[in-house]
Amino acid sequence: MNRCLRPLLLQFSVVHLIFCLGLMAGPLHVLAQSQTGVHLPQRIPPISVKAQRGTLRITMPPEVLLNGQPARLAPGARIRNRNNLITVSGTFIGEDLPVRYTRDPLGLVFEVWVLSAEEAAADPLPPSYSSPPAN
Repeated sequence: MNRCLRPLLLQFSVVHLIFCLGLMAGPLHVLAQSQTGVHLPQRIPPISVKAQRGTLRITMPPEVLLNGQPARLAPGARIRNRNNLITVSGTFIGEDLPVRYTRDPLGLVFEVWVLSAEEAAADPLPPSYSSPPAN
């Protein structure tokens, strides 16, 4: 039983070969052009079109301040950081974050996308929002 002596190419299936080639190709970034002419990488998955713009401060999870008003994170809330990776709420305690967010049917904050400096500059806060109080 000489199973280990099979040629290397026979040990890999076509699926393995495609997977390895995909890893070598590296990630591809799709660039989107904003109205200001700044090229920003598009988030995959993209930010929801229903998302509202605001400023978030996580005080003591699940309690947050959203645009200076008390709010609460929903159970199972998803927070995506500046690199579009899902992270826990405790990572951002005490920081004022430029975000886009959605609420669930009960009014709890369900999805949060933390904006990078470029995204925040391209998507300013509406003038009706006041800045949160500084502590």
